[in-house]
Amino acid sequence: MDPLTGKRRVLVPLLLLQVLCILFLLLESGLDIFGVELEELLGTQSFLELIVVGVLICGAAYTALELRRLTRRNAKVEEQLRAASGAFAELLDEHFVEWALTEAERDVALMAIKGLSIAEIAQVRGAAEGTVKAQCNRIYKKAGVTGRQQLLALFVEELLAEPLVKG
Repeated sequence: MDPLTGKRRVLVPLLLLQVLCILFLLLESGLDIFGVELEELLGTQSFLELIVVGVLICGAAYTALELRRLTRRNAKVEEQLRAASGAFAELLDEHFVEWALTEAERDVALMAIKGLSIAEIAQVRGAAEGTVKAQCNRIYKKAGVTGRQQLLALFVEELLAEPLVKG
């Protein structure tokens, strides 16, 4: 069974019970405004109030447990993202060294991989667009690819070849 499905089987009824408890408390408060005691109408108000309090306590406890679980999961995902980011940076650096890219070519390659256009790269670097195009062509030639998409695909394929985070 999917873990989310199992959680829904608990969360949906618990949420419905909490809504019923809220409605009960609103009804009781509304009747109090008009001077009508719910106990007079039902005869068992204390018992119902105990049930309402019990349901709300269960809801609060379950919410606290879920919040704790989600906080831990979020921390683990952030750790994996940092590891993936570090792995990608290492992979870039390894290839840039292997291809013997100049410092300027490294900068241009990194900006191209990040998705900046030729014009944007030229603007950031304070260079002519023709210079950036020539640098891109040298990068592609050294990398053995024909364009930006193949350059990026090369890194993505390597990253997906094996898990980034073990265990």
